Amino acid sequence: MLTTDIIELNTHLPETYQGMRLDQALAKCFPEHSRTRLAHWIKQGNVQVNSICCAEPKMKVNGGETIIVQAQLHPVQESVAQNIPLNIIFEDEAIIVINKPAGLVVHPAAGNPSGTLLNALLHHAPALSHLPRAGIIHRLDKDTTGLMVIAKTLTAHTVLVAALQQREIKREYCALVAGEMISGSTVNMPIGRHLTQRIKMAVIASGKPAITHYRCHTRYQGFTLLDVQLETGRTHQIRVHLSHSGFPIVGDALYGWRLRFPAKASIETQQALSAFKRQALHAKRLSLHHPISREWLTWEASLPEDMTNLLSCLR
Repeated sequence: MLTTDIIELNTHLPETYQGMRLDQALAKCFPEHSRTRLAHWIKQGNVQVNSICCAEPKMKVNGGETIIVQAQLHPVQESVAQNIPLNIIFEDEAIIVINKPAGLVVHPAAGNPSGTLLNALLHHAPALSHLPRAGIIHRLDKDTTGLMVIAKTLTAHTVLVAALQQREIKREYCALVAGEMISGSTVNMPIGRHLTQRIKMAVIASGKPAITHYRCHTRYQGFTLLDVQLETGRTHQIRVHLSHSGFPIVGDALYGWRLRFPAKASIETQQALSAFKRQALHAKRLSLHHPISREWLTWEASLPEDMTNLLSCLR
């Protein structure tokens, strides 16, 4: 079942707004809503200017007009709140930063209708049901661990989504890959849906721009621990780019990982590699401007125990 939140807004445009586009003027009047969202409402006929419905976001205003907005904020899929433990690193009135464990799906889907991060967030903060995707700004794959930020208010959500689109949120990862890298590099290759294997993404010419920076942190026999920084945020981006470069992430069978033991590997190392069934990828550092105070904040999350144990064996 779908529920909706109906938004009702009204204002008088300042005279100084003369000559502005309607969507630009509304974005100034209602900063808690993105210009994209407001333009969509205008096109849907949800905005009246001096009691006349207007469907053109680019219409120029004269200043002094009376604006009435009556719109559906967003459809919210009714998901049950579930008491699932969250490792909360930081929380205030505007945002939550969590350290996501492996195995936790972010959004409900056909194969995972419940037991997700979204369900956990609705239990922790029920008011998140009024935000798009319960305030979740970006995603981590089910078996990727590490830091994520969640907005708690509509204003924070609008600001953080815009910051993500403008590449102002800094996300850094650790990835253990097969093969011994000599130096770091940047992968600047477009990513889109795989042409024949629809559950996969791939480097394809028709894909969206994607940029991944990486540098060597530690080299082991047959493996390299990388520091990775995302400039864009495409689905499976790090996994696709590293695999395309010939260095698949340990445990990531979907993108080319095949179990091979280094020469003279100990029984302990062989057992640890055999037992590692997820991609060895961890979101270790997250930095952003706080959506309200604008203070630059950074959080860090140590490697999870399974990756720490695997690295100890490789040493």
